[in-house]
Parts: sequence; C-alpha cells; structure tokens
Amino acid sequence: MKATQLVESIRADLAPTRDRLVEHPYVGAVQEKRLQLDQLRPFAGEQFQIISSDLRSVAQLVGRFGGDFFLDVLSGERAALAALPALATAFGMTGAEVLGYESLPGCQAYAAFMAWLAAYASDAEVSAAFVVNFRAWGENCGRLSRALRAGYGLSGDSVSFLDLFAETADDFEERALAVIDAGLLRGVPEVLIRRAPRFLQSYELLFWDTLYGALS
Repeated sequence: MKATQLVESIRADLAPTRDRLVEHPYVGAVQEKRLQLDQLRPFAGEQFQIISSDLRSVAQLVGRFGGDFFLDVLSGERAALAALPALATAFGMTGAEVLGYESLPGCQAYAAFMAWLAAYASDAEVSAAFVVNFRAWGENCGRLSRALRAGYGLSGDSVSFLDLFAETADDFEERALAVIDAGLLRGVPEVLIRRAPRFLQSYELLFWDTLYGALS
C-alpha cells in the first residue's frame, strides 16, 4: 500500500476522534465568548510545557534521522515557543507564572507520547502521526485565533502562536508522505504506522478534554 492510501485509510478510521476534536466544547466556549481571558491561562501554561518538550523530542528525531522534513518541524517548534509569550501575556500571565505553572497530567500525555516516539519509533510512524494529527490541531488553532480576535479583541501578534499552527506549509503533507513511503519500502510494519497517529490523536483529544474538565 502506498503512503497516500494508507494515510487516507488512517484518517477514515480516526474520523470519529477527529470530529470530536474539531467540534470540541472548549473551543466552542471561546467562540461563544463564554470564558474570560484569565480562564484561558492553563492553555498557555500547558502549551509552554508541551512545546518545550516537543522541541527536545523533534531535535532527537533530527539526530536519529536527519533530513529536511524533521529540521523544518523543529524550526516550527522553535517559532511556536518564541510566539507563545505574547499569547500568555494576553491571557494575563507573567513570564514567572508561565514557568511556574503546574500542569495537568491529562494535558501532558501528548508530549509524553511524543517523547516516546522520538526515542523508539521509526521516521515513518512519526511522520504518519504528524500528518494525521497536525491537521485537526491546526483547525482548532485557527478557530481559537479567529475567536480571540473577533470576540476578545486580541491582536494578530498576540495570537501568532495559534496562527503558526493554523497555516502549515503547502508541501508538508507531500513531504511527510515521502517519509512514510520510504519506511514502507524498508519494511516498517503498517500496523505500527497506523498505531502512532491513533495514539497521538487520542492524546490530543485528552488534552482538550482535560482543559475543558478543569474549567468546572
């Protein structure tokens, strides 16, 4: 099976999870302006720890596999970490508060699995996880960015962290598929390539579920 067909099959299997992600009530609450900006501080605090961890994970992938694909993902993580303080400030958090934020275990499961992938998985498994999950994450980031600008008056600079994820490079999927195809040719088992995005997308949903549950 070619990577294109495999990824489409994975997306079809994970459609129920993706639907829950892109219709998540946490994002809906922001769109409907039912939350105060200070209630969104955990989002920034959790993302600081996730991106800080993912930056190390992707650097490990670069060390293991090399290649422009993972280098570009690493550059994206660096840009996101640099853009996050403006969002945290808009939510009323100081730098010290971001650094001292106590994370919720359910929110950090994603980063923990990303670290596992970086240490143990093949490049094909990781690329499949990225290409499947980044789309839903990007859609939610885009929805949050638009809602924060329209409903809360945040500036473009304040939501640039979200916009970075909402606007993936045009050739991102093509390049990820090339990595998956190479892995399939080497004999990476299809079952493993399917498992990685299934787990990562489930942990993505757990992130949003945990944030939403903490509101009450």
